[in-house]
Amino acid sequence: MATTVTSAERVIEKGIGTGPPSRPGNGFHRNGGGSKGDADPLRFYPDRYRLGMWVALTSVVMLFTALTSAYIVRAASSNDWRPIAMPRLLWLSTAVIIISSVTFEGARRSLKRQHDAMYGHWLLITTILGVVFLGSQLLAWRQLVRQGIYLATNPHSSFFYLMTAAHGVHLLGGILALSYLLVRTRRRGADVTAESRRIGAADAVSIYWHFMDGLWVYLFLLLFFWK
Repeated sequence: MATTVTSAERVIEKGIGTGPPSRPGNGFHRNGGGSKGDADPLRFYPDRYRLGMWVALTSVVMLFTALTSAYIVRAASSNDWRPIAMPRLLWLSTAVIIISSVTFEGARRSLKRQHDAMYGHWLLITTILGVVFLGSQLLAWRQLVRQGIYLATNPHSSFFYLMTAAHGVHLLGGILALSYLLVRTRRRGADVTAESRRIGAADAVSIYWHFMDGLWVYLFLLLFFWK
C-alpha cells in the first residue's frame, strides 16, 4: 500500500493526468481571460507587418546602392560626363514629398487615437500630395526634353532619368498602398485582432512612405550636388 500511495503522489507532483498539456507560446496571446502564458493563434501582432516591410525594403536599398556606386564611378572616370542643369521644379517636388510624410504621420496618429474621420482626411491629403509629386516629376522631365536633354544625351542625363524613374515607380507602389488604406478607412475592426491588423497595415505603409521620402531627398542631393 505504501508503494501505491508513493506512486500516486509522484504522479500528482509531475502533473500527469491533471489535464491536457499547455501548448508552447507562438507569439500570440489571448484577448482576455486565461493565464498570462496561454497561447491564442487568433491574436495578431502589428510588429509582424512592420518587420516584413523592413525586410522588403532591403531590396530597394540594394538597388539604389548599386545605382549610386555606378553613378559615382561613372562621374569620376568618364570623359563624356556632361552635368545637366537640374529643373528648378524639383525643389517644389521635394517640398511636396516632405510635407506628405508629415500628413501621413498625422493620419497614423489619428488612427491610433481612433479618430477615423481625421485618419481618412490625412490619408487623402497624403495620397493627393503623392500624385502631385509624380506629376511634378513628369513636368521636370518635359522641361529637360524641351532643352534637348534625353535619356541617351550623356551619362549624367541617363542616370538622372533612370534614378528618378526607379524612385517614381516605387512611389507609385506607395500610392497604391495608400489607396488600399483609404478604401478600408470606413471598415473599422470588428474585434481587437481586426483592429490590430488595420493599425499594423497603416504602420507598414507609413514606414514605406517615409523611406521613399528619405530616399528622394538623398537622390535630390546626389543629383544636384554630385555632378
